Amino acid sequence: MPIQHHTAKVNDIRLHYVTSGDGPPLFLLHGFPQSWYMWRKVIPALAERFTVVAPDLRGYGDSDKPAGGFDKRTMAQDIIALARSLGYEQFSLAGHDRGGRVAYRCALDHPQAISRLALLDIVPTGVVFDNTNAQLARSQWHWFFFQLADLPELLLGSNISGYLDWTFRNGSFQRHAFDAPAVAEYVRIFSLPGSIRCALEDYRAGGAADWQNDRADAAAGRQMRSPTLVLWGAEAGLGRAWPVLDVWREWATDVRGEAIPECGHYLPEEQPELVAQKLLEFFR
Repeated sequence: MPIQHHTAKVNDIRLHYVTSGDGPPLFLLHGFPQSWYMWRKVIPALAERFTVVAPDLRGYGDSDKPAGGFDKRTMAQDIIALARSLGYEQFSLAGHDRGGRVAYRCALDHPQAISRLALLDIVPTGVVFDNTNAQLARSQWHWFFFQLADLPELLLGSNISGYLDWTFRNGSFQRHAFDAPAVAEYVRIFSLPGSIRCALEDYRAGGAADWQNDRADAAAGRQMRSPTLVLWGAEAGLGRAWPVLDVWREWATDVRGEAIPECGHYLPEEQPELVAQKLLEFFR
């Protein structure tokens, strides 16, 4: 199936997104420090059964780089507005990493819109901050470093290629997944004016509004009603740090999932065939 590029004006910003295939709508949300491109190996299989819509999140890729709006509630509104602009009142949704945080906020704030939900290699933001200890702080060091003002922009911007190469090598098990064209594309988008600032504001919102919103939801006992699939890399740190399914069963009424073998953090790029299979089985 061909991949087509589009731009939509939604929620007062322009979002770049790609589409492929025909069938019920399935939205794919990328993580940090990436774009829709991280789904490139998975989209062909999914597009045989779905209309796949993969946007660049606010501040990422070829979407706008606004001054604010990086709390996940606002970023979720971006995705709902994009879906409605395309004529979809309800759709299936998968999100990885930061995109997973936008995805579960979509399901919490807009339950009528999300028919099924897949979350890749995350636990809720509030759970992470509420339970941080020395071991977690070492493994998730960037969450806390990125809360600082100005210094992360200075250091990341001084050697974007070197930073991204280090990040992908240390976060992946299948290091060959990040070949030269892939790294070049991520260097391109992360080098665009405003990209580093926006990505860091995404993380800063995680330590502020997102944490507060998660705590409020937990205190109120709010749960996601959408059937939820959770996948994580067996060789990543998530499964060692958390009882992943038990954590999500506090947040959703219908949860299933498993670890993806021989895989680090970047599931759709490291194990695309298996990830596509698991998503197809769940969403159809």
